[in-house]
Amino acid sequence: MSGFDDAVTRVMAARVPGDLFGGGDSGRAYRMLAKALHPDAAPAGSAATATRAFTRLSDLWAAHHDDTTMVTHRGTYRVGPLRYTGDLADLYTVDDGTALLKLPRHPADSDLMSREARALARLRDHGEARHHAYAPRLIESFTHRDPAGGTRRTATVLAHQDGFVNLARVKQSHPDGVDPRDAAWMWRRLLVAVGYAHRAGVVHGAVVPDHVLIHPGEHGLVLVDWCYSTTEPGQTVPALAGGYRDLYPPEVTGKRPAGPATDVHLATRCMTWLMGDRTPPALARFARGCTLPDPNTRPHDAWRLLAELDELLETLYGPRAYRPFTL
Repeated sequence: MSGFDDAVTRVMAARVPGDLFGGGDSGRAYRMLAKALHPDAAPAGSAATATRAFTRLSDLWAAHHDDTTMVTHRGTYRVGPLRYTGDLADLYTVDDGTALLKLPRHPADSDLMSREARALARLRDHGEARHHAYAPRLIESFTHRDPAGGTRRTATVLAHQDGFVNLARVKQSHPDGVDPRDAAWMWRRLLVAVGYAHRAGVVHGAVVPDHVLIHPGEHGLVLVDWCYSTTEPGQTVPALAGGYRDLYPPEVTGKRPAGPATDVHLATRCMTWLMGDRTPPALARFARGCTLPDPNTRPHDAWRLLAELDELLETLYGPRAYRPFTL
């Protein structure tokens, strides 16, 4: 039996929270089950089962773990159950789902959390307001002290947006590749997201499938997890997002300074990865020009690149038209 199947069996058989969280480190038990059952990580064809089991797990955890009240200098938050697990941090429901508390699992990653807070503050203060929806809204950043052990970690509170799924989940639903006509609107919006960041002086540094969220019905896009970002010229990306080393350009893996061309490379590789073998030759040629080894020879202006992509898409498919997209 696979880890996923075992987790489903355990959760669906549980009658009371104590069946799952009865002893030892209940938080660790919950995180392990949540990671195994999250719909974004479910085996192909198992998304519906994962959703049912994950919902059941969340209900049992909520019943086991009374809401915690967290007081900061700026506000009071009711912290509920774990909602998402990321590379570095766990995200908990706050104030009945209107926000998320992001808390790193290891104190040593607090510097990466601080990077995210700086990047999101820069976008808020210097990014164009009409594009703010392309990144999470930072509500607050603060130092959290664990009442049990006294460990200090940098935490953030972020506004929560429902209905979004990441590109890894999209790929699971389209293992043979997403139709390029559907990938087109995702590509366009992703270039807007990185162009918005670059104009504000921020390089995301980790534009990988887990960090690109789309809203299938509304054709929205949000670029999340800014923990790997740079906000000053000459800075390097501090770490790689797990599982996507092959998507990174040489300047990141070689610990050289990152720049707008870094995000262009990553965004392009996201889209060719998403389309797979369905990538048309003309788009494949376009992508090769965006992923050259030398960042100085790659496009670095996402807005100009968007205009070039629009011309190519119109040549391939005619004038833009809305296409319903479902998972």
